[in-house]
Amino acid sequence: MPFSLILASASPRRQELLRQARIPFTVDAADVDETCGLPAEEAVSELSRRKAEASLKKHPGAFILAADTLVTVDGRSLGKPASPAEARAMLRLLSGRTHAVCTGVTVVNPEGVFFTETDVSHVTFDPMTEAETDAYVATGEPLDKAGAYAIQGQAALWIRRMEGSPSGVIGLPLDLVRRLLIKAGYPLFSVAEGTVAP
Repeated sequence: MPFSLILASASPRRQELLRQARIPFTVDAADVDETCGLPAEEAVSELSRRKAEASLKKHPGAFILAADTLVTVDGRSLGKPASPAEARAMLRLLSGRTHAVCTGVTVVNPEGVFFTETDVSHVTFDPMTEAETDAYVATGEPLDKAGAYAIQGQAALWIRRMEGSPSGVIGLPLDLVRRLLIKAGYPLFSVAEGTVAP
């Protein structure tokens, strides 16, 4: 492929979003230290850059795409829950309230120039009863999702309102990806036309 795009993420949701957008890519997830004490909007930007830097070392001369997502409420950042109990605690925090979903996106071009921006969307949950929370956690869906829910899954039953990028809430704001790829010099539409990512 003349314009190789490396997705530095193992997220099946990010991969599916790129396939839907007909952007060819190769997956090579970056393994980085995700410890970061910054506020959510800054943290996702920093973490997406870390992932892009790690990937660039393995793929010099390629276009790199990296992203990181956090849910934030009351100034507290919620990543992926480590257990069902932690998932329940996160969902209790979100129940009946509006929270922010922050996704940092970094694109690196073959010259090694970094382009990083953050997308922020807002999601409002209807109240969830204890029984509903337990039933949702029991599906297993919350366990590998930032904030312990998937808007494209069963959690949609409790989503009253969303403001912002639907794909950003899933984990990869495609409008921002488009803008950053173009800024980085990636020939997005000439490559994407008539193609489907493997």
